[in-house]
Amino acid sequence: MAVQLLERAQRIRVPIERAFDLYGDARNLEPMTPPWLHFEVTTPGRIEMGAGTLLEYRLRLHGVPIRWRTRIEVWEPPRRFVDIQLKGPYSLWEHTHLFEADGEGETTIRDRVRYEIPFGPIGALADRLFVRRDLRRIFDYRAEAVARLAGG
Repeated sequence: MAVQLLERAQRIRVPIERAFDLYGDARNLEPMTPPWLHFEVTTPGRIEMGAGTLLEYRLRLHGVPIRWRTRIEVWEPPRRFVDIQLKGPYSLWEHTHLFEADGEGETTIRDRVRYEIPFGPIGALADRLFVRRDLRRIFDYRAEAVARLAGG
C-alpha cells in the first residue's frame, strides 16, 4: 500500500503559545480523543515533552485492544512538533503539528499525518473501507475538543 496523507487545519482564538501548550501537554490527548476509542495515556508519571520523549497509550479500535508507542522526533515550540509511531497498528505513522500565528491572538493549527497500513492489498482495502473514515472522524472530534479546551 502507498503512503497516505491526511491534512487538517483549524483556526482557534488563542495565541500561538497557548495553542502549542494545549497540544504539547500529552495529558490533553485523552480529552482530545473520541470516547469510542477508550484512549488512555499509560506513560507513567509527569511527562516532559521534547525531542526524544517516548509516549505510551492504549485504546480500543473496533473492539480490538491496541498498545501504541510514539516518539517525539521534532520539538520546536511554539511552531511545530512531530511524533512518529514506534509500535502500533500502522507500518508508518508520522504526525506533524504546525502552529501559525494568525491575526491578533489567533492561531491556525495544521495537522499533517503520513500513514501506511501493513498487509499490502488487505491493508489498502481496510484503508478504503474504514481506516480513512475513522481517521477523519477522530480529527473531526479533535477539532471540536481543541476548540472547547481553548475556550471557544
